[in-house]
Amino acid sequence: MSRRVPIESQRVDAPLTQSATFLVLSVTDAPDAISTVRSTLASIDDLAKNVSIRDLNASFACTVGIGSDVWDLVTGLPRPAELHPFPAVTGAVHTAISTAGDLLFHIRAERRDLCFEFERQLMDRLGSAVAVVDETVGFRYFDVRDLLGFVDGTANPVGPAVPASILVAEEDPSAAGGSYIVVQKYVHDLKAWRALRAEQQEAIIGRTKFDNVELDDAAAGQRSHKTLATIEDESGTEHEILRDNMPFGSPGSGEFGTYFIGYARRLWVIERMLQRMFVGDPPGFHDRLLDFSSPLTGTTFFAPSASLLAGLSDG
Repeated sequence: MSRRVPIESQRVDAPLTQSATFLVLSVTDAPDAISTVRSTLASIDDLAKNVSIRDLNASFACTVGIGSDVWDLVTGLPRPAELHPFPAVTGAVHTAISTAGDLLFHIRAERRDLCFEFERQLMDRLGSAVAVVDETVGFRYFDVRDLLGFVDGTANPVGPAVPASILVAEEDPSAAGGSYIVVQKYVHDLKAWRALRAEQQEAIIGRTKFDNVELDDAAAGQRSHKTLATIEDESGTEHEILRDNMPFGSPGSGEFGTYFIGYARRLWVIERMLQRMFVGDPPGFHDRLLDFSSPLTGTTFFAPSASLLAGLSDG
């Protein structure tokens, strides 16, 4: 009989919902900040139950990510092997900037009010221990399209491939059951994008706009977003990530964007994807989607297992 303590992962594979809040916080230097954060993270499951019980059909979920700079202080546990701050990626034309963030709460539900209520209770508990770095409210847009008009997330793994793609396993035993998370908040120049013909947009994305059919790409030179975001290792094996992207914005203020959030078993997969997009593959041929979409943030986190979070109360 195995004597291993069961490892329960967080709900990193929760279904895409109608609403989501992406809350990035920094930990302050208040005297009790670390202890407050630890106790709050340890009780996050109870807090989620307080809210989810109000509508069990609303698919409520919250995933917690911890940043590199506070991992040691908050957990006191071995660091995940690949965890480090988001590295800025500078291309000839565009840059993926690196921004601050110690904690990420990816809150989602079919109802906006449940996300609101959870965040309210969460912030009440954290109090002066944290400061808000960024808060973005996302929504599902028609048939999971982005504000550029294309279906988003088609390349996500499905079925048994989901945990195999996003959960750390035997390669890093102390981090098993966890997942790396990268977030970027992109804003779009919709006026410039809409000035393109549909065929030009499709060539940039790599799929047809109406029915989401994958298009053949160039064998060399300028490649589509779809191709640049597909990552293979040296042996030709493709490595998938789980995207939970959501549109956000306000027509009244002229803001239109996509909040990128990627979950991965191996952080290098997302980092290589960003290198290909911003530097180009071959170098100089950057992802032309970046001519219309600019990142305002860039932060890396690690979502430890639910078992690890619950155990923070013992520290």
